[in-house]
Amino acid sequence: MKIITAIMQHETNTFSSIETPLRAFTELLGSREILSGHRAIKFFKGTRMAIGAFIDLLQAENIDIALPLAAYAEPSAAVEDNAFDQMCDCICDAVAQGCDGIMLDLHGAMVTQSYFDGEGELLRRIRQVNPRVPIAVALDFHANISDEICQHADIVTGYRTYPHVDMYECGLRAGRLLLKMIYGQIKPYTRWARAPMMTHMIKQTPALAPMKPIMDKAICKETSGDVLAASVFGGFPLADIPYVSLAAVVVLDQNDRKSHQLADELVSMAWESRADFVYEPETYVNTIAYAKTLADGPIILADHGDNAGAGGSHDNMSVVAEVLRQELKNVAVAPIADPQAVDILWQAGEGAEITLPVGGKTPTPSIGLKAEPLELNGCVKTLTELKFEITGPMMTGFQVDLGRSVLFKVGSVEMIISERRTEPADLGFFTNMGIEPLEKRYLLLKSRQHFRAGFEQIAKQILLVAGPGVCSSDYSIFPFENLTRPIYPLDKDITFSAQTNRT
Repeated sequence: MKIITAIMQHETNTFSSIETPLRAFTELLGSREILSGHRAIKFFKGTRMAIGAFIDLLQAENIDIALPLAAYAEPSAAVEDNAFDQMCDCICDAVAQGCDGIMLDLHGAMVTQSYFDGEGELLRRIRQVNPRVPIAVALDFHANISDEICQHADIVTGYRTYPHVDMYECGLRAGRLLLKMIYGQIKPYTRWARAPMMTHMIKQTPALAPMKPIMDKAICKETSGDVLAASVFGGFPLADIPYVSLAAVVVLDQNDRKSHQLADELVSMAWESRADFVYEPETYVNTIAYAKTLADGPIILADHGDNAGAGGSHDNMSVVAEVLRQELKNVAVAPIADPQAVDILWQAGEGAEITLPVGGKTPTPSIGLKAEPLELNGCVKTLTELKFEITGPMMTGFQVDLGRSVLFKVGSVEMIISERRTEPADLGFFTNMGIEPLEKRYLLLKSRQHFRAGFEQIAKQILLVAGPGVCSSDYSIFPFENLTRPIYPLDKDITFSAQTNRT
């Protein structure tokens, strides 16, 4: 038996000004070219990701693995057509050579220059090559579910956590069901439903209400055997596409038609709690002022408006400037993405005292945000190639590669400045630069929720800091044009009744 597996991951913030060429899908993996074959298997084997689960599952079953594409990019603007076509071709060419099934680690919120639904288009192209091959996909909790995804995939599963600490388990659920389908033990079909809701991501976590009872019900129905798989998707609201919504996808067996209304029930529960999915942020100036009154650290300052994990540039310096203005002491910041500053600091060398503009290199014209560097005087403490393996519970085993990096000390603030950007969800961002997080009073992280995976256990306090950026929770600043309207909370007066779709 031969199974094709692949990872093609990108969450697209259509308002981001950071381009997404093909190299965006390779550089975080430490490669100049697309990873495939044995190199890709070696990189992802042992990681707590869906692709890692696929590899483990297939190797345990002594099944031949074909891995034609391993592509992973930080969230940014729409994927360039040339990059998308090349990645799709890698997978489709492998399918054309023959296989017994396909396991895909996808995101579910990829937008390209030509397609609102990148994953749906990939699956459509695969079906053109082989209309009947069994396909299972593991999707991110923030997927924007389209009809095409559910129509073309036989098995759909989604992460159940946020931070996403169950990527591996999601992959196991998808992979095991696909093997059962291939062995003739099940005949799956899919039902899905959507609610016209743009939930705020800070209010989405399945660990707390309002999402918790909805996700708990889905898990209970799957665990009890009423359905083969039940997934709830919070959706990704920073995409100007017709598919933004909260959704539920349920996979059932044609031989057992229990719980066929479950998708409707799940999205109806969410709709009844729609007001609880709205987040009203405090100004970042007030939040920093409050942080200054707190005594015990570490105190996490989560700057969620400029978060690489949702398409942010990681170089907006507004919150850092406010921390300096209000004179917070014993602060560590990670990471600021500024390759130009890194180059200057590397030339200056360790121990040098230097004044230079840091950050603020990336304008965001879609929301009228200008590039505003912050002039800083400080000392270069450490220069290093920041590459390390994640040991925390999210994406465990994944190799982070931020390129050349600098520990730059400005007064009592130590900031890590790197060539590349990624959301910090692991203590290694600090420890690998010689910073002991427990010794800091404040840890300033550009993150919305994933930081909790690595930092919540050490935090004495967590403050959400609504800095400016393309990841803002203020939806009124975004010029949406392609949403399916009406949609809550942009439109308040909506009548909604769940309607199941099915394959």
